Amino acid sequence: MTDTMTGAQSLVQALEHAGVDTIFGIPGGAILPAYDPLFDSSIRHILVRHEQGAGHAAQGYAQVTGRVGVCMATSGPGATNLVTAIADAYMDSVPIVAITGQVASHLIGTDGFQEADIRGITMPITKHSYLVTDAAQIPRVIAEAFHIAGTGRPGPVLVDISKDALVADTDFVWPSELALPGYRPTTKPHAKQVREAARLIASAERPVLYVGGGVIKAGASAELLELAELTQIPVVTTLMARGAFPDSHELHLGMPGMHGTVAAVAGLQRSDLLISLGARFDDRVTGQLSSFAPLAKVIHADIDPAEISKNRTADVPIVGDCREVIADLITTLRKQVDQDEITLDCSTWTSQMLGVKAKFPVGYDRPAEGLAPQTVIERLSAIAGPKATYVAGVGQHQMWAAHYVDYERPRQWLNSGGAGTMGYAVPAAMGAQVGLPGEVVWAIDGDGCFQMTNQELATCAIEGIPIKVAVINNSSLGMVRQWQTLLYDKRYSNTDLNTGPESIGARRIPDFVKLADAYGCVGLRCDSEADLDATIEQAMAITDRPVVIDFVVERDAMVWPMVHGGASNDDIQIARDLAPEWDDEEQV
Repeated sequence: MTDTMTGAQSLVQALEHAGVDTIFGIPGGAILPAYDPLFDSSIRHILVRHEQGAGHAAQGYAQVTGRVGVCMATSGPGATNLVTAIADAYMDSVPIVAITGQVASHLIGTDGFQEADIRGITMPITKHSYLVTDAAQIPRVIAEAFHIAGTGRPGPVLVDISKDALVADTDFVWPSELALPGYRPTTKPHAKQVREAARLIASAERPVLYVGGGVIKAGASAELLELAELTQIPVVTTLMARGAFPDSHELHLGMPGMHGTVAAVAGLQRSDLLISLGARFDDRVTGQLSSFAPLAKVIHADIDPAEISKNRTADVPIVGDCREVIADLITTLRKQVDQDEITLDCSTWTSQMLGVKAKFPVGYDRPAEGLAPQTVIERLSAIAGPKATYVAGVGQHQMWAAHYVDYERPRQWLNSGGAGTMGYAVPAAMGAQVGLPGEVVWAIDGDGCFQMTNQELATCAIEGIPIKVAVINNSSLGMVRQWQTLLYDKRYSNTDLNTGPESIGARRIPDFVKLADAYGCVGLRCDSEADLDATIEQAMAITDRPVVIDFVVERDAMVWPMVHGGASNDDIQIARDLAPEWDDEEQV
């Protein structure tokens, strides 16, 4: 059965068929035909204030719901303003579909007004990209785009549609099946590889479960918990995997990497077997690759075969969905234990690592005066609790949020891991709040990040999206200032943001409380620990509009532990010029 309509109507109907309930976007000339049928659609369109905000909002929506997020923009600068968010989604494997308008097909290649080759621009940072110039192809392309974005290793897909395709008459035909012969993600792992992995696990003396964001994408947290408790192998969770394994669990050593816990970093470095699940051996985890886990064999399970042995050669490569891999591994291990083919005992190693965890907890010194940023985040976690969702920007506050919020469940933590995009937090929190109506969503942002995308507070206020924003305000680009302190003899070149009371003439530029009020939000300020809990509780009690708290914190707080870029993880520092010393009992 077919229905005659315009290409624009076909697009909106295709999005409805794909199950879309929310689009984040901004209209403009080339995409304008699509906005007319959207006016009568069941789909909620949220008018953002910048296209980058639309892309990050789509990411936040996708990350908390597990569904494909959708953003929309016009041609030229509208489309190019999406590029940062698309790149971010690609690095962090977030499923979004970006729909852009394009100039009329006869103008493509002529440098027409607001023309940009957005398909070419985004080709390296999308799973796939389409240029549609035939209205009849719109339903098929939309169906394929959503399938590609949400299956296999998730990621962004771009659909660029020429204006003449949007205004042309066409027959709407939703495809009954998809023909994608070049796209067949492997989800079921090879049984032989699983058996070999089980053999290595049984023979290992110092194994570690190295868990990446793929475990969350696969919905495999329950299986991970079962595997860890069956084997009693210690677990580390990367920045993108925070919440995949409960922080409160005894076997959890914390986050590894450049700013990881001593126990997590030491566990990887001293292990004889890395069981990598949905992780990609990122440089922020490995440090100097040649010195990373030098004695370890590697089991590497990932749904993307391109990741396996890309950075570190795998002794046992397993291509498959993490949930299926872990489930099969559990079944194989139980069967072999029951048949007395193997024994699982790494208790000496696990005890050693738990001893390191106890001796070297993540901690900080409270300043003689002023408010410690770590204290702010600790109290925020305690008051909001694990039911809340936390979204961080990028920088010092991101690392503190990764360490000092207690993560007990998957999809509780959102951040920009691979791209490290400043400005991510506010729009991503907006998208997360739309995906979680009635739930508590906190954006933990820095004063630098916050100024990049805080215009989306206007969107939140108008659309009734009551996010809460904690601005960790040290009046600096904090992580860069930390590097300048450690590496550049405290020569603070261009890192002072003048957002604190110590600014020129004691003026805050801008005043975040006044800014919040101007955007229709509630603005609060806290600069002392004595007022901390009451201020957070006041924000928690406000549910009908966004809240922004300007937490004025001490400027010189640093993120510890730390491994300098390009250095070996063996050179981890837990304070200035202080490396952990291993006594004989802890030498692992």
